[in-house]
Amino acid sequence: MLPEVGLPQEGAPQGTSPKASRSYHDPLHGAITLHVSDHDEALLTQLIDTPAFQRLRRIRQLGPASLTFHGAESSRFTHSLGVMAIARRAFDQLQRRYPELAPHRATVLVAALLHDIGHGPFSHTAEEVFGLEHEQWTRRMIRDLPEIHAALEAHTQGLTEAVDQVYTHEHPVALVWQLVSSQLDCDRLDYLLRDSYFTGASYGQLDLDRILMALRFEPGSGRLVVAHKGLSAIEHYLVVRHFMYVQVYNHPKNISVTWLLERAFERARSALHVGKLEADPTVTAWLLTPDHPLALDTYLAGDDVVFTYHLQRWRHSPDRLLADLCRRYLDRDLLKTLEVTRLAEQQQQSLLDTVRTHLEAQGYSGEHYSGLRRTWSRGYTTYNQGICVYSDNAFVDIKDLSPLVQALSQPYERTWLLYPREIHPWVQQTWAAYGARG
Repeated sequence: MLPEVGLPQEGAPQGTSPKASRSYHDPLHGAITLHVSDHDEALLTQLIDTPAFQRLRRIRQLGPASLTFHGAESSRFTHSLGVMAIARRAFDQLQRRYPELAPHRATVLVAALLHDIGHGPFSHTAEEVFGLEHEQWTRRMIRDLPEIHAALEAHTQGLTEAVDQVYTHEHPVALVWQLVSSQLDCDRLDYLLRDSYFTGASYGQLDLDRILMALRFEPGSGRLVVAHKGLSAIEHYLVVRHFMYVQVYNHPKNISVTWLLERAFERARSALHVGKLEADPTVTAWLLTPDHPLALDTYLAGDDVVFTYHLQRWRHSPDRLLADLCRRYLDRDLLKTLEVTRLAEQQQQSLLDTVRTHLEAQGYSGEHYSGLRRTWSRGYTTYNQGICVYSDNAFVDIKDLSPLVQALSQPYERTWLLYPREIHPWVQQTWAAYGARG
């Protein structure tokens, strides 16, 4: 972030004159400038400066996916700013057409900015490892952190509740929450563009300008709708989303990385219960979840830096299994993946049992070094009222207009077998035998 020329930098000491604006130079959106003279944007700068939001600098947007895509180093901080920037473009454009939306501007911008403030270490991977939901922590932070709650209420009484209604999809004006959390929202628009950019997945490009220009407000229902002229751009967006899930988010190496982290923290938890683990109070408390709920300050103390430091420590643990799991993650000595989708579920389990028996004979823990993982992806669902297109004086769900979207609505499931690369030749031979049976 670069300040405007001649103005104090972000977080300038008290007593200095307030700067007129602040600019964040984003690789996707260019200069994201917030003006103090704008009451809503002054609030956003105040929220950005809170410790809870600054913590997002220490949480990667794509979790451990940088082990798969080496450029995936961006943070939840940069994504959150991007979502807010798109939300501001979308809302201000809609407000010019529909002035009655003006009172909801702060709600949309704040909800967009803070939507990911509750993420834990390694982003979504923490939810799988520790059984936590970042959305619930986001709501709790907005409600219980004085520096956030007080700032919202000082801006407008009741703003905290209005933002919470966005996250629960209970805001009386549906468009307000749909811009932040729906099948066509500013969160998805930014993460598809951003994740494509940083992973090098060129098929992730969107026609953002055309999408935003096609957005409309339907006063009767209060819903966000799309003009028919935007149909092709939305189809493209949904195709991009499908490919990003198949090729990036559900990439087999991402599955392998997540598996290792889960097994490492499970082993660490077991060692902690018998008093044989070295960990600071923060990580100790996280490992004890969900049996012992986390205090808010303990949750906020967890980030990628803290947890990666512990993985570094544990790679030298006397617990040989824990040490090896941490080493494999840190040195990117990942488990191999083999797609076994074409096998019946019973055959998949039989293959896994065979692999585990072989691993045990080789001195490995079959439970920790092998497993089955399933991924599901669907380019479009009617989740949160779907995407409504205004066509021929009627409001129609996009899948009823587009054969392409109908195809994308079908779930796409894949199953992977994970195992150490040390037994890869043996697995190939065994897999060939299963192929012969088929």
